[in-house]
Amino acid sequence: MGGALGVRVLARPEIAAGFALAGLRPVEAVTDADASERLDELLAAPDIGVVLMEERLYDGLAEDVRRRLGRRALPMVVPFPEPAWVERPPGAEAYIVELLRQVIGYRVRLK
Repeated sequence: MGGALGVRVLARPEIAAGFALAGLRPVEAVTDADASERLDELLAAPDIGVVLMEERLYDGLAEDVRRRLGRRALPMVVPFPEPAWVERPPGAEAYIVELLRQVIGYRVRLK
């Protein structure tokens, strides 16, 4: 039997950069047409088992393409949501309290 199948990420450049830092090999797409073209290339690659695809790009695929993906065994195409950035609490004290909560796991009260 052959070797292990790889994982690729299909995302917009600003999202792909994070996956590259994590050690995955991202494929960048800017437009829906771009994403469709890159996805076709990934689907044709014999060494890929999973394609993680940014949900925004996945939603831009034609309905028949998404149905076809659902019937394929490999590679599996798994949409993932884009990051949700949360605003920092206002004020320095609130920021420090939130930072401490994240680090130690519970909320502290500054006096």
